[in-house]
Amino acid sequence: MKVSDILRVKGNTLYTVSPDEPLSKAIEVMAEKDIGSLVVMDHGELVGMLTFREMIQCIVANGGAVGSSAVRTAMDDHPLTCTSETELDEVRRMMLDRHARYMPVMDKRMLMGVISLYDVAKAVVDSQNFENRMLKAYIRDWPSSEDSQPTAQL
Repeated sequence: MKVSDILRVKGNTLYTVSPDEPLSKAIEVMAEKDIGSLVVMDHGELVGMLTFREMIQCIVANGGAVGSSAVRTAMDDHPLTCTSETELDEVRRMMLDRHARYMPVMDKRMLMGVISLYDVAKAVVDSQNFENRMLKAYIRDWPSSEDSQPTAQL
């Protein structure tokens, strides 16, 4: 399974923010849209990723207040990325190695979408459930032992 399979099911709604936006505005957008990350874009280029993890770290470093911090002060400026052709097993390994919960999907320099660890886990579980149903259907149709033995002739 490839990342393109997840994007096809997930849809193509993307939420982005500028690195110069106030962090408080990014927090509002994430809360309003019930999302865990924003892709940080500057002049059409991916420059970072902002997740709740980075926001919390910034707030703690700021004494518990958002203050007037800009997104660029909190964002991950070297986010992991993948392409739509990346295999799901590779994405899983990359996300686990870096403890990343969100990954932008790029086609050269164009942002195609964002996948989350939830999206990856759901795709794996859905695939396993499908395989289990197919195996159970196959087993249900398995010939019984009486049907498969030749009849003895006297």
